[in-house]
Amino acid sequence: MYNQQQRDQLLQLARDSISCGLKNSTALTIKVQDFDSELQQNRACFVTLHKNNQLRGCIGSLEAHRALVLDVCENAYSAAFRDPRFNRLQENEFDQLVLSISVLTPSTEIDFNSEQDLLDKIKPGIDGLILQEGHHRGTFLPSVWEQLPDPVQFLQYLKIKAGLSASFWSNNIGVSRYQTESFE
Repeated sequence: MYNQQQRDQLLQLARDSISCGLKNSTALTIKVQDFDSELQQNRACFVTLHKNNQLRGCIGSLEAHRALVLDVCENAYSAAFRDPRFNRLQENEFDQLVLSISVLTPSTEIDFNSEQDLLDKIKPGIDGLILQEGHHRGTFLPSVWEQLPDPVQFLQYLKIKAGLSASFWSNNIGVSRYQTESFE
């Protein structure tokens, strides 16, 4: 768990990285060693942007491959300028943004033998899921449960996000779970 000062620091880094992107078309450059040791740990995160209570961008990492402070800077920049679902963020939108950061736990595979078995094992409101089948892959953060509280519907929309049909099922589907520590 991160304390309030660390959370505020991460949120400020995200905001500064977006501001840097607006001015210089690049993510904020930082020195990892300038931050608390907890923030220097390799962790995966997602940065989500909302404007007027509507999603405005969300980009993240599923696997920890760099220091959390770097992941926040890069993902904030990418959420603002590289999310393929949205146009690049404009300067006049910046002050309207609400930023949230979700730091992921390492994912673990769920062992299941049918779609119903999988549905019985997922924890609504707690689990983020990564679904993969061949080259199709999608994830939903635990916060998506707020919009899709029914596990059947959650799984159907996750399949659609991964590029599959809502009713698709195969014995080759793999699903992993993770949790998040989220703050805005």
